[in-house]
Amino acid sequence: MTQMPTVTRQDFDSVMVPNYNPAAVIPVRGQGSRVWDQDNREYVDLAGGIAVSVLGHCHPAMVQALQAQSERLWHLSNVMTNEPAIRLAQKLVAATFADRVYFCNSGAEANEAAFKLARRYASDHFGPDKHEIISFQQAFHGRTLFTVSVGGQPKYTEGFGPVPQGLHHIPYNDLDALKAVIGERTCAVVMEPMQGEGGIVPANEAFIQGVRALCDEHNALLIFDEVQTGMGRTGHLYAYQAYDVVPDILSSAKGLGGGFPVGAMLTSEKVAASFVVGTHGSTYGGNPLACSVAEAVLDQVNTPTLLDGVRERSEWLRSRLEAIAADTGAFKEIRGMGLLIGAEVAEPFAGQARDFLNAALEAGVMVLVAGPNVVRFAPALNIPQADLELGLQRFAEGVKKVVGQAAAA
Repeated sequence: MTQMPTVTRQDFDSVMVPNYNPAAVIPVRGQGSRVWDQDNREYVDLAGGIAVSVLGHCHPAMVQALQAQSERLWHLSNVMTNEPAIRLAQKLVAATFADRVYFCNSGAEANEAAFKLARRYASDHFGPDKHEIISFQQAFHGRTLFTVSVGGQPKYTEGFGPVPQGLHHIPYNDLDALKAVIGERTCAVVMEPMQGEGGIVPANEAFIQGVRALCDEHNALLIFDEVQTGMGRTGHLYAYQAYDVVPDILSSAKGLGGGFPVGAMLTSEKVAASFVVGTHGSTYGGNPLACSVAEAVLDQVNTPTLLDGVRERSEWLRSRLEAIAADTGAFKEIRGMGLLIGAEVAEPFAGQARDFLNAALEAGVMVLVAGPNVVRFAPALNIPQADLELGLQRFAEGVKKVVGQAAAA
């Protein structure tokens, strides 16, 4: 085998578009919840590729599924269907509220399809004037022009105008704000059951149930963006199952493929009927490789043992983070659901969440941020207790370093 040339972090800057600023280390190998870089230094992964690697790195079931499918069939496009796509859709329908599934390649694409379907359904049933979409401030729904416009963070649309019209953004967990805006022109309300990029903020049960009731009252569809909260992340296959509220459309990605790019939009038969032949599509959507891997992930995740384990690990992780907060004074609140947990920094460290991330990486553990004030944790759902304990030990070391530097300044 030909020796591959060595690449460095500096090479990234010379050949890649500068929209990312990745860390200095370049991981080259992963196994379970451990990752090794080019210098063979080990890290505990509590980031999960931004809530993607639900089974960790190189899980045997995923590897076997990909290897087996890679020897059978790679691609057909949507001119023909394929067995893995149908099998995966059947299992998603059986496990959720949905009757129909549309496959794509990412969360942004799943949300794009959801928003287009909502407008098309409203146009079919109520006319073109019913086209407005309501979403929530600090929401995140993707980076296409439509999805980033629906998301409630202006920084992501700056310089990309004019943006699509007919969109309203209101405070999250504020039912009165929704009552003031929703009306006969509203075709859909879109929300994350727990805001991810917006700071790991779960919906109040009364709020999410109230949103469902208002949508019904105004003939508007309820769209749940479960790109980050789906596939077992909250201790339920999808977070809506924890709230006793059923959406009309649900978007799924990230953990669905466990690291292989795949997205899905789930919906009812009635709503799906508006996507007649030719109205929407994706060349790669439903790819046999992606669907084979996703089926293997779903088979592993959608079990009582794994989902119960998520809730158990969640309790331990929260208690350990609360202990670190009490010991260091670095965090004022620990919140979240399942294994999507946020630690909001205390006032003396406002805006410094990334400092904790960088210090943690130096200590040998990978974490995330959710905005400038929240450190985010999204480890593999099956992370061994030993890895979780070591990761939090290393995180505590990083926290103490940041706190110590602040005290010395």
